[in-house]
Amino acid sequence: TPALQDFFGGIEEVAANPASVPARQSMLSTAESLVSRLHNLSDRLGEIRAGVEGQIKETVSQISTYAKNIAEVNNKITIAQQAGSAQPANDLLDTRDQLVKELNQLVRVSTSTDTDGSMSVFIGTGQPLVIGTTPTRLEALPSIADQSRLAVNILTQNGGAITIPESLLGGGKLGGLLNMRATALDSTQNQLGLLAVGISTAFNAQHKLGQDLNGNLGTDFFTIPSVSVQRYTNATTTTPDVQYADISKLAGEDYRLTFTDTVGGYALTRVSDGRSVSAADVGLSITPAATSWVGDSFLIQPTRHAAANLDVSISDTRMIAAGAPIAAAATASNLGTGSITAPVVSSTASIAGGAFGTSSAPLKLTYAGGSLSGFPATLPVTYTLLNGNPVTLAAPVVSVPYQSGMSIAVGGVSFSISGALKDQDSFTLGPNAGGVSDSRNAVALGQLQTSKLMLSANGQPSATLQSVYSQLVSSVGNKAREVQVNRDAQESLVGQAYEAQQSLAGVNLDEEAANLIRYQQAYQASSKVMTIASKLFDEVLALGR
Repeated sequence: TPALQDFFGGIEEVAANPASVPARQSMLSTAESLVSRLHNLSDRLGEIRAGVEGQIKETVSQISTYAKNIAEVNNKITIAQQAGSAQPANDLLDTRDQLVKELNQLVRVSTSTDTDGSMSVFIGTGQPLVIGTTPTRLEALPSIADQSRLAVNILTQNGGAITIPESLLGGGKLGGLLNMRATALDSTQNQLGLLAVGISTAFNAQHKLGQDLNGNLGTDFFTIPSVSVQRYTNATTTTPDVQYADISKLAGEDYRLTFTDTVGGYALTRVSDGRSVSAADVGLSITPAATSWVGDSFLIQPTRHAAANLDVSISDTRMIAAGAPIAAAATASNLGTGSITAPVVSSTASIAGGAFGTSSAPLKLTYAGGSLSGFPATLPVTYTLLNGNPVTLAAPVVSVPYQSGMSIAVGGVSFSISGALKDQDSFTLGPNAGGVSDSRNAVALGQLQTSKLMLSANGQPSATLQSVYSQLVSSVGNKAREVQVNRDAQESLVGQAYEAQQSLAGVNLDEEAANLIRYQQAYQASSKVMTIASKLFDEVLALGR
């Protein structure tokens, strides 16, 4: 999407000139544009959903009306046949056939005719709609799992309602609406929300590893949407706390949580196929209530409303954390040729806790006798020699062996040291006092555009943010094309069926016109014969006189 590309373009401007206020303002503006684009798409999908729900309600009402009318016609046909008339009630039969034909446009219909002349009508996969003279009353009511979603229900004689599973209601307008909502609309909203969650979570995580122009650690750049958790209408257990744990494992799916005991034990199933899953495997962290009721269920929608709830959290350009919060340097008095790379930050906890000292008195690592010393006493150290495996030393670490080109990680900060060192050569590692012109974190933010962050496969993220959006667009386009092809095929089948039906029961106007002319000519010929015969008879009589 251009909005996503423009946003990362704004980040590149800040990375190129981190002290520029106009560049920072451009980054905020492109972020607002991206959020606005996601909001617009979400709003449009919401409008489509509202229209679908309205059509479902109207269609179910029409089906119920047709059921009532067919039952009434059945009653009239039964009475007419019981009266002993030798002729069938053709007008009533035609009326009923027309009603069934119109009903079949709303939902797939199958019928059977009883010996008394009444017709039983079944919809979908065999759900009874009309049995003899008794119609079934249908009504679209809010689902017990999601009050914003309508479900088709059978109204019982005692005022109760029995929900008909959507999988049993195929064909016709109703089947199309239900299928469109389940396979296209739900997945599209979920995938759009997945993109919003991916952007906000990954960007915030990296942004908080940086330092702003005020010298403070970065804060959340975006407002991370919360996971939607809805209780079933009959559930009384306290709503469980559900949070994002690993965005790479999110798949844009909905889940049903059902408590299995009274102490918070639960089962988690995927709504789309009913398969059991674990919270960790789908990127979620679930904290259930300590006390629960067996059978209580909750609908978890991790990404359904995320695009609508995404916002930019900061408005001050100085709060953009473009710099890194820690700096490293070789001491000017060193005698060797050693150098230290710019530190890469993966956690700011130890930095905030003062483990690396202050900008005026930073942590100092000193080389002596082939080893480096001076590491924080409370932190473990992991070092990796060239072509070696990482080695972790528990705190307190007195020293680590030195090798040119080795990498070291301590307190969420990693760096490399190389070169020929002399005894007492040292390196400082401390808070970044000159962060105004530092763009290390802005560069890291820009790299998120091409980093694989989403859709874990074999335990590793497999998709970038851009590819997630591309897959969404491709999915919608393919679905639209699939629907068009299916529509054309169904229209062709309907046309063939109609022609076959008309060949047996219909009237061919051309054929009837030709027959009418033939019968007219036969009548004229017969009339001519009678005229000649009359004249001949008159002549015979005249001869007798």
